[in-house]
Amino acid sequence: ISLSILVGLESIGPLVSSVEETPDPISTVIKGEIPSWITGSFLRNGPGRFEFGESKFNHWFDGMALMHRFHIKDGQVTYSSCFLRSDSYVQNSEKNRIVVSEFGTLATPDPCKNIFARFFSRFQIPKATDNAGVSFVKYKGDFYVSTETNFMRRIDPVSLETKEKVDWSEYIAINAATAHPHYDRNGATYNLGNSHGRNGFFYHILRVPPGDGKNDVADLSGAEILCSIPASDPRKPSYYHSFVMSENYIVFIEQPIKLDLLKFMLYRVAGKSFHKVMSWNPELETIFHVADRHTGQLIKTKYYSSAMFTLHQINAYEDNGYLIMDMCCGDDGNVIGDFTIENLQASGEELDKFFNSLCTNLPRRYVLPLDVKENEPNDHNLINLPYTTATAVKTVTGVFLSHEDLYNDDLLQYGGLEFPQINYTYYNARPYRYFYACGFGHVFADSLLKMDLEGKKLKVWRHAGLFPSEPVFVPAPDAKDEDDGVVMSVVITPRESSFLLVLDAKTFTELGRAEVPVDIPCGTHGLFNEMS
Repeated sequence: ISLSILVGLESIGPLVSSVEETPDPISTVIKGEIPSWITGSFLRNGPGRFEFGESKFNHWFDGMALMHRFHIKDGQVTYSSCFLRSDSYVQNSEKNRIVVSEFGTLATPDPCKNIFARFFSRFQIPKATDNAGVSFVKYKGDFYVSTETNFMRRIDPVSLETKEKVDWSEYIAINAATAHPHYDRNGATYNLGNSHGRNGFFYHILRVPPGDGKNDVADLSGAEILCSIPASDPRKPSYYHSFVMSENYIVFIEQPIKLDLLKFMLYRVAGKSFHKVMSWNPELETIFHVADRHTGQLIKTKYYSSAMFTLHQINAYEDNGYLIMDMCCGDDGNVIGDFTIENLQASGEELDKFFNSLCTNLPRRYVLPLDVKENEPNDHNLINLPYTTATAVKTVTGVFLSHEDLYNDDLLQYGGLEFPQINYTYYNARPYRYFYACGFGHVFADSLLKMDLEGKKLKVWRHAGLFPSEPVFVPAPDAKDEDDGVVMSVVITPRESSFLLVLDAKTFTELGRAEVPVDIPCGTHGLFNEMS
């Protein structure tokens, strides 16, 4: 996909600078109107401190996790933020220098310089970091902050107080779990982890049973491995960030971004930086492993497509014996980007060059026929659905999937999209019509998008110099339509006050904003908590 080269981008250095925490809630200035029916807290996570004393982190993801809470009630909003009191944060603070490695480096001055760096901490020989700065997640009704290592931290969702550290491996035989679990309608949580040992490298689908959130301590008891999938090449497992879940199936996408375990161990011993250990292998296939969500049984059919990578899923549902899977994809896993502080704080030509090197991620639909008969002839399309142009063709080795693009050309002027969200409460794993996302006309998102899948029509919120976060949908209490509700996003800017933006999800126009009198750095993921 050829996008026009952009020049003259505004510097975003201030958005990746350290800030102070605001532990006691402060009031905000309301412009417009925040609907009075919204009651709860918008919780967000992301890096917020990039140095201790004279020592600085090299990579944006290394920054210490800063948790944010926008509490909304009766049309008013308060803001608070707290640094996660991780072991990493506490030890660095005590010594006033960086003493805990964040990215698979022991003492090298050049930590890993790409977006996959977080993945390495799964394989660290020293203890992995517990700097859980990617997202807020729920297990058994309790709130945790998560990264991609084996450690999470339980959090008080009201005070943002850091509670106990939780090690997945004490509950279940896995090394790590993603920061993007799925939830079913009974309150159970599903996730994806991995393990490696003498028997090889395995990806595991896991389930944590429901709970009531009234636990005095972290509790993952009852966690179980539903299904184990051997890596197609045990010496070179794939990077993954999320997975697909529908009403009855879970799909693990084994993509051709590979980690060379042997090289990894050698680099590790030599104390070298690791960006050469991950490789994008466009000559390899992308494999879709499908498991029954209730029994853990793997479907024997091999489903595969040409090389692509995906970080975030949009939605997935079943229809007439087909599994429809919508996700944000890219075609070049090499240029996901060097999100170093140096690159992000660049300006002028250097910043333009960095942005134009990044891959454009776009929404796609893959459709998978669930019941493929052995006597089915090869080389003809197995999909018979009126509303998709995606195909699935039986071959000698399995079923080859070709995607449908879930956009029209107008999306390209917004730089593609990422950080997709839906009306998850009522439409996850079900047929749906709308999703919301960030547009990337800059290194950080510079627009909010609403996609109507009937006609692939876009609604856009975009204002020069404003950088919105992942949009989170909150349904209205008396909702009749899928898009009855609001979309929330934290908008930051190098120049003026940051603010919580509330859009009418239907019209995608601004209802109101809550301006925050303190600086907020660029974050990652968040969620809305209706309970408090």
